[in-house]
Amino acid sequence: MAARYKINEIFYSLQGEGYHVGTPAVFIRFSDCNLRCPFCDTAHEDGRMMTGREILDEISKYPSRHVVLTGGEPSLFIDSDFVQSLHGQGRYVAVETNGTHPLPAEVDWITCSPKVGLAAVPDDAAKIRIARCDELKVVYVGQDMSVYESIQADHHFLQPCDTGDSIRNAALITGSIDYCKSHPKWRLSLQTHKLLDIK
Repeated sequence: MAARYKINEIFYSLQGEGYHVGTPAVFIRFSDCNLRCPFCDTAHEDGRMMTGREILDEISKYPSRHVVLTGGEPSLFIDSDFVQSLHGQGRYVAVETNGTHPLPAEVDWITCSPKVGLAAVPDDAAKIRIARCDELKVVYVGQDMSVYESIQADHHFLQPCDTGDSIRNAALITGSIDYCKSHPKWRLSLQTHKLLDIK
């Protein structure tokens, strides 16, 4: 495990979004991403270089088997060896990805949060390049939802964007609820960690 990874932070909390909401998990947040979204909550300039061994040592402090690789964009960094090293520690490996790069086959759970039409890059750069995911989680800003219909997923979540503007946020929550009610394969996902004011 000689590779080094730029890690923004490693922390222990509850999963705040989507299918596994409420699940205790160790979060490994990578720095850097191939997309730039105006609502991103990661400071990509922050972080420190860590070896795989150092990452394993850090997460061994926490009791949950559930590990979430997030970012940034973890698909830019992780490979089969990295995922297998987490499995070797008895961990269940979930990845939160924008879907623009393939992932190691060993990943246990894939949450795809596509950013087509949302990132400050051409749509082709944000194009989904994974065949399927366990969970599709769309950040809703009022966009055309038809672009996500071709993505194969077991679970569909619509998450109103936190814009920092309470009036805009209220409108997006209402819009998300209305969309879920008229398209019932979609479920509402709220950022419960923000509602609870936890990390």
